This record gives sequence, structure tokens and C-alpha cells, in this order.
Amino acid sequence: MASKEKVLEQLVDMSRRLGQQDRGLVILGEGNTSAQVTDMVFYVKASGTQLGDITGDGFVEVNSPKVLAMLEGPPLTDAEIRAKLTEAVVERGGALMPSIETLFHAYLLSLPGVNFVGHTHPISVNSILCSRGWRDVTRGRVFPDEIVCCGAAPAHVEYTDPGIPLARRIREVVKAYLEEHRVRPKAILIQNHGLIATGATPKEVESITLMWDKTAKILAGTFQFGGPSYMTDENVARIDARPDEEQRKTLIEGRGA
Repeated sequence: MASKEKVLEQLVDMSRRLGQQDRGLVILGEGNTSAQVTDMVFYVKASGTQLGDITGDGFVEVNSPKVLAMLEGPPLTDAEIRAKLTEAVVERGGALMPSIETLFHAYLLSLPGVNFVGHTHPISVNSILCSRGWRDVTRGRVFPDEIVCCGAAPAHVEYTDPGIPLARRIREVVKAYLEEHRVRPKAILIQNHGLIATGATPKEVESITLMWDKTAKILAGTFQFGGPSYMTDENVARIDARPDEEQRKTLIEGRGA
């Protein structure tokens, strides 16, 4: 297991790459990222910090069980959520607060194989997620590398108020996805909001994010020529399971690096 310092170094590097302004994935203080340290603690971007120039001081270390406990029981007021997030901070006394979206980060990091999470608001992806046909447009796969990087299907989450409601809805959708597909969703699309990428490595999170940026641009472009031509379910399943694609997945995801 990597040291806490190494995990934070990887998280900072991943976050700064996702925050590069020329990529159009986030602007200003948009987006947030996280990384699992142990079963008990994880790092998450602090509210108000910016991904593009973030340093280790822009992350807060929080207690996983305390955050996950917030997803159970009755609804909480905004003040109660803030107080409980403050209580979950491992080293208190600082001025930084965990992002309100810390809640869904805690849940996603509890899934097997997920060590890093990147939540962004790509212009290209949100151009679709903010449209009336967002779910229908993203229902199918349009080219093989989309499948190799991002899996056979994304998870779809309708717009939900950020905080506990959104985290609970993401948990419901992901549980249903796991029952149907038997694997975690690599990409989660949130209506009128943005993209979440889950990965074993920072490189996997970045690859998923960039591939969805490309996918959204291709989908938008297809409407100049009659709309998307989706791959068949059989073709998608074949690409997803091809043995010769496993080596490429290993390289793309940075596994074993």
C-alpha cells in the first residue's frame, strides 16, 4: 500500500492535470477529487480551492466511517451537514472545509477497486447533460476506445440536490448498476451537473475523463450527419471482453506502473 504522502502526491498531480484550463474540464473552483488512504481515511478537495493550481494544502483528510454514517438516518439541515463534515476532519483547527460532495466520494471510494475519484464539469459533456435528450444520447457506445477506457455503459443519475440527497441517489444508482453489470461504473453522468470518473489509479480517472470529453464531442458532431450510429450490444460486449484489449487497458489505466 502506498504511503499517505505518496497518495497525496498522486492526487495533487491528477487534480492539476484535470484542472488544466485548456482542457475545458473545469473552470474556477469547479470539480473535486479524492483518494483513498486506508479503509478509515481519505483525502478530498477542500471547498473553494481550484484544481488547476491545487497543492497538498488544498486537500482535507477525513474519516470515512463518519462521512458514510451521514448517508444513514433522517435528513440533515445544511448547518448539521457542515458540522458533521467538520467533525469528520482528521486534523481539525484549519480553515479549510471538505467539499459538500465529500459524501459521494466517501461512498464511491468504499467500492472494491476504487482508489481515486475525479468529478469534473467538462463543457463538452455538460452540453449533452444539460439537454433534454441527455439520457437517450448517451445510452449507446459509438467507438471501441470508448468501451476500452470507460466500460460497456455509464451510470445515469438525474439531477439531485448536491450533498446527502445526491450521494444517496448515486448510491442507489450504483447498486443497481452493480446488480445489472457485475462491475462498477467507471463513469457516472449526472444530469445538469457533470461527470464522475472512478479508478484504481489516477491515470485511469484521467483516461476516463478525457475519453468522455472525446465521446461527447463525437456525439455532438454526429448530429450534423443524421445522429449517432450506435454499436450493437454484441459488438460492445465483444470489445469489452476481448483478451487482447486487456493489455491496452492495463497501460491506459496505469496498473502495475
